[in-house]
Amino acid sequence: MSATIIDGKALAQVKLDETYAEAQRLSEAGWAPRLVSISVGDVAAAELYVRNQKKYAEKAGVAFEVRNYPETISLEQLQGVLAGLNADPRVNGIIIQRPLPAHIPVKVLQKAVHPLKDVEGMHPSSIGNIVYNELELGPCTAVAAVEILKSLPLQTEGLNVCVIGHSEIVGKPIAFLMMGLGATVTVCHHMTRQVSVHSRAADAVFVAVGKPGLVHGEMLKPGAALIDIGINRVEGRTVGDADFDSCAEVAGWITPVPGGVGPVTVSTLMNNAVRATRMQMDHYRTTFTAAE
Repeated sequence: MSATIIDGKALAQVKLDETYAEAQRLSEAGWAPRLVSISVGDVAAAELYVRNQKKYAEKAGVAFEVRNYPETISLEQLQGVLAGLNADPRVNGIIIQRPLPAHIPVKVLQKAVHPLKDVEGMHPSSIGNIVYNELELGPCTAVAAVEILKSLPLQTEGLNVCVIGHSEIVGKPIAFLMMGLGATVTVCHHMTRQVSVHSRAADAVFVAVGKPGLVHGEMLKPGAALIDIGINRVEGRTVGDADFDSCAEVAGWITPVPGGVGPVTVSTLMNNAVRATRMQMDHYRTTFTAAE
């Protein structure tokens, strides 16, 4: 094995320490950051994520409230719940847990969350801001993956980057974020012919498809950085989208799964929560402070 294994937990802790310090400053100003987690129906599938988010929230100095609603709740009722949370100055961030029942479209709920409380970075305005290189509350996984790459001794300007996967919340935002940093980006998807031709030419490869073992060592340029965002369960184990052993023989740096992008994603969520709180505090002060 020649690749340096990137320690996502260590990177996450650095971000959490910074976030905690900012959360304390906001609390002293009367704006203690508070998140509300919304789940609907059977919560078993999301339970691990919620528990992990709560643990990280405690480390970041962010209050974390869990709300579970019955599967019979209507879309209109949930939209009413979100409207109330949007209007509540004591709530600074809203998380919509997946999966949701079939009658609750997740995109409709994401649009219903106020952009200033969109700590997941899923609102269309949050996604759209990335195109203009204006990153306030970006999609957590995409931001985390790019932050990991930025932590490496690589110059992003002119870097050849291959993104495998073009989802709205991971692949596409990564592509725009990297272009904003000056990289030359190729995006591959299920209709791309010969993905390996593009990945072997790249100095850095991001993969986020949800297909275990998709990327093998022979698909990488020697010394390239591999950021594996996939999370898959195979025979009771959690693995990424890359064949770790073969890729580690070729890559210069590689993220493990678990322990790579995941921890940085949750720490980014907490950082977004604190940033959102700061933005809301500034908004309220600007809007409601009487002019002298």
